[in-house]
Amino acid sequence: MMTNKKWLLAGIFFCMAAANNYCQAQNASKKFIDPANMDKSVKPGDDFYTYASGNWIKNNPVPAKETRWGSFNQLRDFNINAVKTVLEKAMADKNAAPGSVSKRVADFYIAGMDSLVIEKRGFSPIENALKEIEAISSEAAVLKMIAWLRTTGSGSPLYGFNVGQDRKNVEIMIPQFSQGGTTLPDRDYYLKTDGRNAEIQQAYKNYITTLFTLTGTGKEMAEKNAATIFELEKKLAQAQMSRVEMRDPYKTYNKLQVEDFSKTTPGFNWREVLADLKIKNQDSVLVNNPVFFATVAGLLKTVSLDDWKTYLQWNVLKAAAPYLSSAFVDANFAFTQVLSGQRIQTPRWQRMSQLTDGSIGELLGQLYVKDYFKPEAKVRMAELVTNLRKAFANRINKLDWMSPETKTKALAKLAAFRPKIGYPDKWRNYDGLVVNKNTYFENVRNVGAWNYNYMINQLGKPVDRERWGMTPPTVNAYYNATLNEIVFPAGILQLPFFDAKADDALNYGGIGAVIGHEMSHGFDDNGSKYDADGTLRNWWTEEDRTKFDAKTKTLAQQFDAYTVQDSIHVNGKLTLGENIGDLGGLNVAYEAFKMTPQGKSMKTIDGLTPDQRFFLAWAQVWRNNTLPQTEAQLIITDTHSPGQYRTIGAPVNMDAWYKAFNVKEGDKLYKKPADRIRIW
Repeated sequence: MMTNKKWLLAGIFFCMAAANNYCQAQNASKKFIDPANMDKSVKPGDDFYTYASGNWIKNNPVPAKETRWGSFNQLRDFNINAVKTVLEKAMADKNAAPGSVSKRVADFYIAGMDSLVIEKRGFSPIENALKEIEAISSEAAVLKMIAWLRTTGSGSPLYGFNVGQDRKNVEIMIPQFSQGGTTLPDRDYYLKTDGRNAEIQQAYKNYITTLFTLTGTGKEMAEKNAATIFELEKKLAQAQMSRVEMRDPYKTYNKLQVEDFSKTTPGFNWREVLADLKIKNQDSVLVNNPVFFATVAGLLKTVSLDDWKTYLQWNVLKAAAPYLSSAFVDANFAFTQVLSGQRIQTPRWQRMSQLTDGSIGELLGQLYVKDYFKPEAKVRMAELVTNLRKAFANRINKLDWMSPETKTKALAKLAAFRPKIGYPDKWRNYDGLVVNKNTYFENVRNVGAWNYNYMINQLGKPVDRERWGMTPPTVNAYYNATLNEIVFPAGILQLPFFDAKADDALNYGGIGAVIGHEMSHGFDDNGSKYDADGTLRNWWTEEDRTKFDAKTKTLAQQFDAYTVQDSIHVNGKLTLGENIGDLGGLNVAYEAFKMTPQGKSMKTIDGLTPDQRFFLAWAQVWRNNTLPQTEAQLIITDTHSPGQYRTIGAPVNMDAWYKAFNVKEGDKLYKKPADRIRIW
């Protein structure tokens, strides 16, 4: 699940939300934990992942249009079909008034589905931008073009920029600059030249070459452009911090006066840059990697003007490619195939449904929740959050390694958590956003520009604590450290995570563990550095912090030992926050489950005890098949561990799991009681 800075097929339907007769009939005979999905020929103590989900894994290969297939993906697949139904309903509403939610959503989707018009337009929507870049005649004009591309939703070259809360003064919104400027998923793809990376680098150069040739550039010049762009991006990658380094909220907190920032980057007048970014009256900024910007300043002097123009044209091309004619879209997918292994392109209706959700999600969300979410689900979730918070407090009070002083502050932070469930109380209505059913590309660009203006307009205003970082159909959840909130969109409140008719073992092992996971993010190696107000401020005694760091180090080492494809190791430091979330979340969910009547009983269902069902509910959430290319990429880029290790990583540290499945010394997953990691 996401922290501050995240799918239904045969036999798994969300009945509480959809409330249709077919779904209700399915639910009447539904096995919430189906023994047919298990492989009971395997001992749970040797391979709990296969024991819990082995038959499901064998019977559910990755579909051609997917890169992974598991419980998340199944639910996401169901949800995107639900979104499609919502969109088709909006399109069929002939009485929708101009400017209404239904009309705007329908027009956005209609424009994206009109492939004939899109095909005829070719790359004409970006011709003027490419010509304007070609006419650039100075370094100053390069910087102005970078700002223009960003403010108009046309690209994000050279660096990252956003407006967000000041982590040390959370009632203030502040401009923030971050390392960026590259295209490949991680800096290592530029810096390492093993066989797999060499293949990706060549595919990337081929992609660049193809897009330039599609706009009329000769092949030889297009290949030269590709080499130029790769080398420039490689220099940017060399200046970037690693993903592990970027997880340190103190290292990435560098507050600078605008004039002082300019002094560290000769050639950049950040006061002028801010003005070009449409920002005025700001005395200071946050910079996550000052060394990166010093490097960029040097490159501005040493890289030729022609090379900068090529780089900027590339940024326009790559940002636009998914929204132009099929030749561009196909080239984009061909490159994606090399990175991910995906066999066929996602159907157009699905891409346009996802784009509508990602672009105007709080308009679409208003229609989605009317048909696919009921108030009862919100009430039940609120009860679960209350129970999980109580269980978490109990566990904090019982910690034997934490002093009373730090416990008091931890409990205060826990009590201050604000849960958000389902959808926003106040919808964003995108006032002023122009959507036209005949201009697909312009709609996409207008959304980018609207979002940019919305973001910078937060400066000088009270922090908006009602905003959401995900749309209602999203199958995910997150914790926001500076708002100290836990957020659960409507999309995840479905099977296999949650069902009002399911037994408590299913709900606590599923959504309960998700709630506990997000709560635990407030106390992971990163979130624990923020206090109850969301401020980046230490609230630990030195001795307690030292003990905590020692415990988290052993958890990182546990995950470092896990591998995929025999030799690719999980990065225990990169995934540490999520692994703490899982370990804390599953423990808290189990404690809350033991407060329920089922948790206190030994009554079996399908031959499974309540505790067994709890852990199997957890396991079925993480079952999945993943294409090898995607799996290798995620090890580098994803802060979450692979599903098979999320399945076992927390349970092997819980005494209750050993008891539930009679796991004994000699079993492959066995850890001595003294070696079991206990944090929260």
